[in-house]
Amino acid sequence: MYQAVEVSHFLVSQTLQYGETAVDATAGNGHDTLKLARLVGQKGRVYAFDIQQNAVDKTACLLVDNGMRSRVELIRDGHEKMEQYVESGVGAVMFNLGYLPGGDHELITSPSTTVTAVYKALDILRRGGVITIVSYTSHEGGGKERDALLGELTHLSQREYQVVHYAFVNQINNPPELFAVEKL
Repeated sequence: MYQAVEVSHFLVSQTLQYGETAVDATAGNGHDTLKLARLVGQKGRVYAFDIQQNAVDKTACLLVDNGMRSRVELIRDGHEKMEQYVESGVGAVMFNLGYLPGGDHELITSPSTTVTAVYKALDILRRGGVITIVSYTSHEGGGKERDALLGELTHLSQREYQVVHYAFVNQINNPPELFAVEKL
């Protein structure tokens, strides 16, 4: 079986096309940003958001080390404001929720801003595009965020979206879960 992050990377790699625009809604340590930068190629653009300067700096270093910095616009702002920076026609949006690995565990994504950000992502996503949301439930507030997402995503029109929820139901320590949304 594949972990949630691996499945999210697979889905994005099957959807995102060379030269397109993509969004990393939670830059963190930059791994999803780097994946997106490789997929969009030299003619594409990635917008990576994080509210923590430390995350923006770590992402910038990873991109420089891999020769991908010129493909990415790093934005120190909340993902719920993505429509202020990104135009419609986006091929993929990735969320990796929770806290910055190796950072302050008190600074976490929240249900209200995440749900708002997902709706903003739906607005800018092209038909056939995908949103992946890796949700971590083992930290304080993680279960509430997952439940808020499940409540909202369950009610999206099946004529406009396909939504899947990928989770290990018999594993200990609350492994990450994945939501994926395809715009029809």
